Amino acid sequence: MTTVTTSTSEPLDSLAAPPPSFRVVRRLLRRPVAVVAILLILFIYIIGLLAPLIAPYEFDKTDLAHTFAGPSSEHLLGTDRLGRDVLSRIMWSAQTTVIISGLSIIAGSLILGVSLGLISGYVRGWVDNLIMRAADALQAVPTFLLLLIINATMKDRARSVFTDVEDITGIGGIVKSGAPSFFLLTIAFSIFGWVGMARLVRSQVLSLREAEYVTAARAMGSSTPRVLFRHLLPQLTSLVVVTITITLGAVAALEVGLTFLNVGIQEGHASFGIMITQYAGITSIRAHPMLILYPCVVVAVLVLSFNLLGDALTDILSPRRR
Repeated sequence: MTTVTTSTSEPLDSLAAPPPSFRVVRRLLRRPVAVVAILLILFIYIIGLLAPLIAPYEFDKTDLAHTFAGPSSEHLLGTDRLGRDVLSRIMWSAQTTVIISGLSIIAGSLILGVSLGLISGYVRGWVDNLIMRAADALQAVPTFLLLLIINATMKDRARSVFTDVEDITGIGGIVKSGAPSFFLLTIAFSIFGWVGMARLVRSQVLSLREAEYVTAARAMGSSTPRVLFRHLLPQLTSLVVVTITITLGAVAALEVGLTFLNVGIQEGHASFGIMITQYAGITSIRAHPMLILYPCVVVAVLVLSFNLLGDALTDILSPRRR
């Protein structure tokens, strides 16, 4: 008769250990397309994060003495019809993309999506039905319609709340920075963003919940949160990383599209959508096509880079393709 004893949880934890990150990075660096995509994403994101420090001018600073100026040492990409520096506007717009996409992914996909997916797949029963029916209800509502409703009903309230925050804290410029628009878009994207992630995580947890290491963890008295986040979540790292990578590009494109349709960031604040809207006139395109080309190229490069990186991660992390 053989007796098996378990004095510590180390063997159990090793069973639930995620794939070595170093090996994934090494495989990723062997793919030139993935490396280029990473460098482009980092470049755009760093430019956006450092915009307050490195941007030569403010987003809407005008100089009517230098309208439609060509590239020069003072304006590397020239100016528009109001003498606004195009390069500075691109930098500030990149910051908006970084803020909204980052907050939306954290609040929607990571906090709500992963947590609800874990709970739904592990607990099952009426909890699973409740979460999945809520997901079905959200998917039945067109994204654009909900964003219109949120923008129409909450825009003034959000501005009033942030104005009160300025008065209470004494910190000026919060409303001018576009924080109310950022807040509303983040809320709207998060409401929809968790659904896809939750469904993917749930489908994986349903198959993993009966695994030996999960059964052993329950037998040893591990709490439900420990089972979910210590033993199940590490097994979903590959899925979460790939999904977030692709979603970041989708959120960036969605923000630009909604702003272009006057539903996202409001006029006067930094956004690629605002720039494209202002430069999209027929006369402007014919006379100065580069004005609209600059922001469009940056958005296209960012979205394409995220998609290429997501494809590379899928090939590397998929067990069937290793």
